[in-house]
Amino acid sequence: MQKQSIQRCLANNLYVAYGFVILFCFVALIVSIGRGSVELPFLTVIQILAIEVFHIPLDVVIDPMYVNIVMEIRFPRALLAMFVGASLALAGAAFQGFLKNPLADPYTLGVSSGAAVGAVAVIFFSITIPFLGRFTLPVISIVTGFTTLFLVISFARVVQRSMSAETIILAGIIFSSFLGAFISLMVALTGEELRQIIGWLMGSVAMRGWPYIWMITPFFFIGFLLLFFNRKELNALAFGEETARQLGVNIARRKIMILLGATMLTGGAVAVSGTVGFVGLVIPHLTRLMWGSDHRHLLPLSMFLGAGFLALTDLVARTLIAPTELPIGVITAIIGAPVFGLILVRQRRLKS
Repeated sequence: MQKQSIQRCLANNLYVAYGFVILFCFVALIVSIGRGSVELPFLTVIQILAIEVFHIPLDVVIDPMYVNIVMEIRFPRALLAMFVGASLALAGAAFQGFLKNPLADPYTLGVSSGAAVGAVAVIFFSITIPFLGRFTLPVISIVTGFTTLFLVISFARVVQRSMSAETIILAGIIFSSFLGAFISLMVALTGEELRQIIGWLMGSVAMRGWPYIWMITPFFFIGFLLLFFNRKELNALAFGEETARQLGVNIARRKIMILLGATMLTGGAVAVSGTVGFVGLVIPHLTRLMWGSDHRHLLPLSMFLGAGFLALTDLVARTLIAPTELPIGVITAIIGAPVFGLILVRQRRLKS
């Protein structure tokens, strides 16, 4: 009887958690679309989305200028920010669960830097693969990101046979710094592309539009599905590889699928927005503190929380010192670094 009561309490808490993050996402989207140089009433934003996106016939008259602002400028930008935030949060949750370390994320493991090298190379050398077209950028980002992760793990294995999480993270930081030098070299050698590359490296979803949403969408859904279908295996791996093996988990196969899914999400996000730090580090950690480390729920909750967070962060980036826009990566670093520092201090005090 007591066990059933506990299970019912946990289920109710999860319902509240899902309701909160979905509502947070919705409010973040509406606020992000409504605020700007032209202020739009929230009800008007909702009505425009209902008519234009969901084709709900509402008996209202809306200024065509408002419709154009929402559908051509602000909605695609906010939606892209949400895709990027969700991708990075999912990848961070997967890497942290895989390595059993809250400091793991696409940035510290070098995956973001690897993906950035590929993307900068595409911009610098104007590379276009004929049968890929506009998907050249995300595909090369994903390939270089996955290659970097493979090199990081291989190097960590050489340094320490057991490959502890700390060793892998340190190897990731080494590779991240090393690849950062290559990016700086390409920036130093570039001419007309200098402004584009520097702006892209600092992270932004400005002036991207619908083509970038179509670009990230397939990689987001494939990466999400790869992680979602391995959520139970992530829980098993949290208890150690030996325990997971005893539970019937195919360790080698599942590791590859988890790493591929997380790298695909990271590469897709980096390709459309540049390097945005701390989202994959802080958001999964906060989600874990609030609602536990069960990956069956940690992954979707982190996804919604990351999506809403980056939509609001982009709003701050474009309105804080309007009409000048700040890079979104700068805002996430300013917010993320102190928050993560407070989390570490709090955890240290709880342990002591």
